[in-house]
Amino acid sequence: MQKTIVIVEDEEILREIIKDYFLHEGYKVLEAADGEEALALFQEHDIHLLILDIMLPKIDGWSVCQRIRKISNVPIIMLTARSDEDDTLLGFELGADDYITKPFSPPILLARAKRLLESRQVPGASADDALTGSGIVMHLPSRTVTVDGKNSSLTHTEFEILAYLMKNKGIIITREQLITKIWGYDFAGDDRTVNSHIRNLRYKLGDKAKCIVTVVRSGYKFEEHV
Repeated sequence: MQKTIVIVEDEEILREIIKDYFLHEGYKVLEAADGEEALALFQEHDIHLLILDIMLPKIDGWSVCQRIRKISNVPIIMLTARSDEDDTLLGFELGADDYITKPFSPPILLARAKRLLESRQVPGASADDALTGSGIVMHLPSRTVTVDGKNSSLTHTEFEILAYLMKNKGIIITREQLITKIWGYDFAGDDRTVNSHIRNLRYKLGDKAKCIVTVVRSGYKFEEHV
């Protein structure tokens, strides 16, 4: 099935360059020049990935990301001309999955997008493919999560982190391992990025947050609790 990408960027030339790269790879591409247009496209189409600039007319990228996260876990890559670490962390706290600072290489952006999209696919998965522990159930084919029977809406990255930890129950996973597994070797983020996503994930797990144990100076592990 052809994947649909939305490019939200007010610089027309840059938007066209990004669009050409994705069209060449066989993706369907929709364009938005401001935040209002982006939200309208999201309501009207089945979107698989959002490339979202921060500094937008009408509604900024922060607000667009926040609104979309209330209704969807679609992968979001944020673009920004600012390199402040606090801005990056804010993007992750609002639910972004990846973050790229301008100027950037379009092939790198394309590779990051492909990684996010491909990691959502579970080749050969059956309806019984699930991870369970302490009342948490992750259904891998549908990428749904329930906590004590109630649905929990995780972002793409939160889902990947939880799945990785649950697949390795009782094993300490370092922050470096998480960065490599979830974002890849070329990711420029650091421990604060991981910590931000873990914090968001724990919040969404509620009482089950204690299953994600912090191991001082090492990383994290998933432990079942009765």
